[in-house]
Amino acid sequence: MRFTDSNALVRRWSDRKVAFKEGAPRVLIVDDNENAADAMAMLLSLKGMNTRTAFGGLQAIAMAIDWVPDVVLLDISMPDVDGFAVATVLRADWRTEKIVIFAFTAHDERDVSRKASNVEFDGYCQKGQAVESLVDMLEQLFA
Repeated sequence: MRFTDSNALVRRWSDRKVAFKEGAPRVLIVDDNENAADAMAMLLSLKGMNTRTAFGGLQAIAMAIDWVPDVVLLDISMPDVDGFAVATVLRADWRTEKIVIFAFTAHDERDVSRKASNVEFDGYCQKGQAVESLVDMLEQLFA
């Protein structure tokens, strides 16, 4: 599902459901900016989410396969493996194919949407926006 509100910079693109079981929801934050990833992880932890961080694409793939989070917040521009390739690998693996994946990037939504199929990403969040919108979106996924 694509929303039409052009002012919203946190947006669901699919109807994929979180396969949430019990305990705190698991969120993997992937960003080559370690301080940004750690800060987001801390904030989401304070909201009751179980978080882990990965600081590059290869580390993200390994961690997602090993830990199997409910949601991945995935940066696009990373030096080793970019977010498009990471999302493609996660969708192709039976262990991670159902994870909800949000593009979490400074790239414009139209650019991300053009370069990625709906199969890869379930949503978009532009970095630098109010974190409350992202938290609200995540909480809706876990409700």
